[in-house]
Amino acid sequence: MPKSSKRYLKGSESVDRDKLYGLQEAVDLIKTWPTAKFDESVDIALNLGVDPKHADQMVRGALVLPHGTGKDLRILVFAKGEKEKEAQEAGADYVGGDELAKKIQDEGWMEFERVIATPDMMAVVGRLGKVLGPRGLMPNPKLGTVTPDIGRAVAENKAGKVEYRVDKSGIVHCAVAKVSFDADAIHANANALIEAIIKAKPAASKGTYLQKISLSTTMGPGIRIDPTTVGKAA
Repeated sequence: MPKSSKRYLKGSESVDRDKLYGLQEAVDLIKTWPTAKFDESVDIALNLGVDPKHADQMVRGALVLPHGTGKDLRILVFAKGEKEKEAQEAGADYVGGDELAKKIQDEGWMEFERVIATPDMMAVVGRLGKVLGPRGLMPNPKLGTVTPDIGRAVAENKAGKVEYRVDKSGIVHCAVAKVSFDADAIHANANALIEAIIKAKPAASKGTYLQKISLSTTMGPGIRIDPTTVGKAA
């Protein structure tokens, strides 16, 4: 059995496993933990009272975090003509059409973390469904990644737009900040995501919607958050 690191044990010693923390209290606690040799992510996990097997209980969306993610996403854009130029000027890392689709299909090229496309390029992107879909990279108009406003989409994603989606267990996992962020920024980002997920509550969801919430770092333990302290729909 792998041995826990000294950092992990130090963090664990400060967490009361029987206690439900307020969000700000949990963030403040994380900021007291020893840091790793890299800038860890601050992650949040929300266990929702939904059954994702039913389409009318799927929870999925995207938002721009108030303080960004602390990470520069590598963005691939499928566009042509003026929209190609617009994407490049907005800061897209890769822009093209058939040639990029062929590179993905034939060479297994995956040096990107977000895919955005103009509506007229979806015939090309559609051929990549079996490659992009399982990785959660397929452009989707509901997430703003299929859009004619390509410049804005690229800018938002570069500024810290995150996507969230409930998994088959009814849990949403999302990185909301870096440990190096100050406590107020971490709290604001985490709170913004929670509020977005509350607003995305499906009408078909019955009973308690926010069942469990946990805040953690990449190398640290989880801190249980009291769902009744975050948002009126908890």
